[in-house]
Amino acid sequence: MNDDMQKADPWRDKLTDEQYRVCRLGGTEAPWSGQLNDEKRAGTFHCVCCDAPLFDSRSKFDSGSGWPSYFEPVSSDAVSTRRDTTLGMIRTEVLCAQCGAHLGHVFEDGPEPTGKRYCINSVCLRFLPESD
Repeated sequence: MNDDMQKADPWRDKLTDEQYRVCRLGGTEAPWSGQLNDEKRAGTFHCVCCDAPLFDSRSKFDSGSGWPSYFEPVSSDAVSTRRDTTLGMIRTEVLCAQCGAHLGHVFEDGPEPTGKRYCINSVCLRFLPESD
């Protein structure tokens, strides 16, 4: 994307530079750097771009990967996936189904009941704790 297109992008005004780099340009945050990696409270993780609910804290688990990990999205239509062949690998990219933000990747090495590990960049998420 050239500089003029990037400046005209409305997401530039809404997101921090790091959120934009990861969510809109498909980047990845450094492992263990995300503020939500150790979040253990009950609540819901929303898309930082459009505020769509994506993951429930009950599906979050410690994968040891350095990124927040979940065994399933909050609903079957919360996220979409597509084949990712960047970096010389074949992976499955996870996107927000509502706005298309890049969230991370899903792998087939997660816990029961799904066997999936949605490995999500913390910077792509906004956590809303359950109210008491």
